[in-house]
Amino acid sequence: MAGRRWGSAVVALVLPLVALTGCGGPTAADSATADVQRLLDRRAAAVLGRDERAYERTGTDADFARLRALPLASWSYRVTGLRRTGDTATADAELRYRVAGYDRAPVTAGRTLRLSRDAAGHWSVDADRPARKSAQQLWDQGEVRLARGTRSLVLGVGQSARSLRGFAGLADRAVPAVSEAWGTDWSRRVVVLVPKSLEGMAGLLGSPASSYRGIAAVTTGETGARDRSPADRIIVNPDAFALLGDVGEQVVVTHETAHVATRAHTTAATPLWLSEGYADWAGYRAAGRTPPEAAPELSRAAGRGELPAGLPADEDFGFTGDASRLARAYESGWTACLMIADRWGESGLRDFYRAVGEHRERSGAVEEAMRDVLGTTPEDFTRQWREYLRDRLG
Repeated sequence: MAGRRWGSAVVALVLPLVALTGCGGPTAADSATADVQRLLDRRAAAVLGRDERAYERTGTDADFARLRALPLASWSYRVTGLRRTGDTATADAELRYRVAGYDRAPVTAGRTLRLSRDAAGHWSVDADRPARKSAQQLWDQGEVRLARGTRSLVLGVGQSARSLRGFAGLADRAVPAVSEAWGTDWSRRVVVLVPKSLEGMAGLLGSPASSYRGIAAVTTGETGARDRSPADRIIVNPDAFALLGDVGEQVVVTHETAHVATRAHTTAATPLWLSEGYADWAGYRAAGRTPPEAAPELSRAAGRGELPAGLPADEDFGFTGDASRLARAYESGWTACLMIADRWGESGLRDFYRAVGEHRERSGAVEEAMRDVLGTTPEDFTRQWREYLRDRLG
């Protein structure tokens, strides 16, 4: 801390001296940065204006077809760093964009751009790629195609128009189903991204493909975010999704849509058994599946007299390759939420979820919400839940 205060004092003394002397002007690096920023401003204007010729004038890397389908409300770059070697340079930039009708605030993505300068001194973009440790954007994987639903926007790469329309139909049915369960205090609109393969899904998430093998879809978004958060993205694993039947497809999309609806009330205080259990409860709510059908791993354990001792911890939801363990964690969360809805009503489940999220930190959140909303304790809740499993699954 002392070093930080000292550094601030030095800056405070130096800046007035610079201002008083009036010496110097923009350095070559400053000038190049400003030139590159102006280039990227023109590139952004071309994207927003759907002006392919203007876009191509900003660089040889231009592949306007990949962006043409995007319905954009905004698109801008901010240069955050520039490394120049003669007539070539590498720029770090922050891309910010909003999808029209869905994003309340910009999505932010780190980009690395390679540039070159011609004999006349004009910079152009030679390559525009995700920055190191940044996830891909959908257009990095190929030309984007679009399907619009009543309450959904589906963007895909390597997918047929029929496939994308199918996802729009699933999402359009999921939105009112989730609103009926959760209420209408959310956007009631979803964006679905459908890459070509599992590897494409992993690229959009910036993670290894092995982390999501067998996972049909995930939802990205900022937990606890409210009015100014960008729209969540439901990202599909087409390889795993293709193995689902009609009911399974709808359950998965409704589950992910529930995450979008509950995002503003999901905070660091919310355990995964509750957030994932509630999403499963919303997904299965209208599916007509019995507990043994929807929770086969727990049903087999109950049949052997091996009920879990308690609710799953967050780490039990990790993609570790143990499919049975992961299934038991999800089924445990779902049955706990199913019990709350059965015994305290659907409104009780909603109120409990919101009460937990209001704490903003984990310590005491579940305990106080159980006391205030359900009139019970974690110990008694666990006892009731284990009895519920025996009755419904045994």
